[in-house]
Amino acid sequence: MTKNLLVELGLEEMPAYVVTPSMKQLRDKLGQFLDQKRLSFEKIEMFSTPRRLAVRVVGLADKQSDLSEDFKGPSKKIALDADGNFTKAAEGFVRGKGLTTADITFREIKGEEYVYVSKEEIGRPVEEIVPQLVEVLESLTFPVNMHWANNSFEYIRPVHTLTVLLDNQVFDLDFLDIKGSRISRGHRFLGQEVELQSADSYEQDLESVYVIANPLERGNLILEQIKEIERERHVQVEIDEDLFNEVLNLIEYPTAFIGRFDERYLEVPEEVLVTSMKVNQRYFVVRDEAGKLLPYFVSVRNGNSQHLENVVKGNQKVLVARLEDADFFWREDQKLQIEDLVAKLDNVTFHEKIGSLSEHMERTSQIAQVLAQKAGLAEHEVKDLERVAAIYKFDLLTGMVGEFDELQGIMGEKYALLAGENKAVAQAIREHYLPSSADGQLPDSKVGAILALADKLDTILSFFSVGLIPSGSNDPYALRRATQGVVRILDKFGWEIDLAQLISELYQLSFASLSYSHQEEVLAFFRARIEKMMDSSIPKDIVAAVLNSRTLVVRNLIEAAKLLAEKAREEGFKPAVESLARVFNLASKADSSTVNPILFENEAEKDLFLALEDLHLSDDLEANISQLFALSPVIDTFFDNTMVMAEDQDLRRNRLALLKRLTQTAAEIAQFNQINTK
Repeated sequence: MTKNLLVELGLEEMPAYVVTPSMKQLRDKLGQFLDQKRLSFEKIEMFSTPRRLAVRVVGLADKQSDLSEDFKGPSKKIALDADGNFTKAAEGFVRGKGLTTADITFREIKGEEYVYVSKEEIGRPVEEIVPQLVEVLESLTFPVNMHWANNSFEYIRPVHTLTVLLDNQVFDLDFLDIKGSRISRGHRFLGQEVELQSADSYEQDLESVYVIANPLERGNLILEQIKEIERERHVQVEIDEDLFNEVLNLIEYPTAFIGRFDERYLEVPEEVLVTSMKVNQRYFVVRDEAGKLLPYFVSVRNGNSQHLENVVKGNQKVLVARLEDADFFWREDQKLQIEDLVAKLDNVTFHEKIGSLSEHMERTSQIAQVLAQKAGLAEHEVKDLERVAAIYKFDLLTGMVGEFDELQGIMGEKYALLAGENKAVAQAIREHYLPSSADGQLPDSKVGAILALADKLDTILSFFSVGLIPSGSNDPYALRRATQGVVRILDKFGWEIDLAQLISELYQLSFASLSYSHQEEVLAFFRARIEKMMDSSIPKDIVAAVLNSRTLVVRNLIEAAKLLAEKAREEGFKPAVESLARVFNLASKADSSTVNPILFENEAEKDLFLALEDLHLSDDLEANISQLFALSPVIDTFFDNTMVMAEDQDLRRNRLALLKRLTQTAAEIAQFNQINTK
């Protein structure tokens, strides 16, 4: 016979971004707990609102499964002394299993007898296990924590209620000084406390106090209400997924409504209006059937439809105040001159340890010139790059960006076009911020991409140089995101720029404002970001071997790892890699790659030398790997017939140099001795 188990934790309002991950974490950790306790179940259902996390285990076994397990111990000759008594080794073994020497039996394995004990444990009723699940609640982790009152413990928010029901049986548990009970809290304004009758009645009990506990049901209700608005008004409501999830986790009982604003505000750039609605007010944007922005917005109230007209008026008033500001800044900013704003950047601090924004832009400009040459930009693109690098941060001093910092770059593009800058320059101002998230949109233009690379590279190198290096999960200046952006941009545009060589060149640049340092740490940081882009199915040893190759060309590294992982399933992979690995291991002892053919003593040396003369890598990675693998029999013959570490020092150096010459080529693809063939 199975049971249903409900666990609900009632808290103060949690940040919206924490709610869904915490709900899933509770589900996963409770599932692991039940598995460890040998309690089978059919499924775990999840519930959450800003003020609660809950799960319901459906089809939970009424008792643990019985445990029967055999343990092998020491051999009989170790377990018994000369008099046939059990030794301390035997006693210690059984004691560790919670048994005694009376439980020992002997079994013969391959002609020798060993101690064996069998441990049997009868499954306990589920009621005896449920109180232990408090450890699951204690194990939850959050991005931020707080402590309250005089308590020393910390949690995401203060805990108010705890309910644990097994069918309709309540458990009086204790968690963070909160006693378990049937009491759950309803909607903060519309509801009141409610007694949960059973695990199965959870949703119905809460709905009676204006709480929709199931986020899927709550989300569907929001979408149905928005669709009804669309049908009535003949409009399209733009459902941004991130905004929708945020709104979903801010409310317990949703009522969607539509509001409006004066059409004159549509003269302000659309990006400003959308930012005001979505980012600042958490409103959904409304468009006509052709996709044109309309002077309306849709929001979701945390409550019912009572007095909804007052709610609409209040939201309209708040939005109009922001739009008035936006309209004012839009008109005033157009009176400003770009060159005047750029001059004032001397007085804007990039970081107190690094210098001003002007100094950052000067370094970025030099880096951009290096990148432009490597990427093969056309003459007109180089000219545009020089112009945009000289002005690209000017919009940070405009009133609009000062009020709406989410619009940096976006307003720069618009103001640049109004000031007569060409489209490529204006576009690059916007694109240099991209990507704005780990998997965000990338620049489309070459000029924008090069400026984005240069800006990010100086940011990374500057912060590393003054010792502000991310550690653990701590990354206050988003350097991981910037590094990931560099890697993704290089991959998108297919620029075969060797990051190791590039960074080495950048460290040779001279600036009056700053000297770059911590080069090795920077390279390791980039390798870690490239590793993140690798397919998770590729074995770790292959990823490491590729990342430690001589070159750090992003696209080549990703492709090489993928190809080697595919070839690892082929029959000839193991012997080929083992041959190359042997070469790498010995070549590490070489101090030169200069080979003197006169010193060859056998045909195997000559054959390997000639094979290396014919070895030429191309842009075709698969063909390159095939060439290297084809050397396997030549390498094996060389080792079978040649003593590399000969006593004659000249012969030894020459043979090591021959191997080193091979590794210098092969290492452009991978450090093959780091690939595991066991």
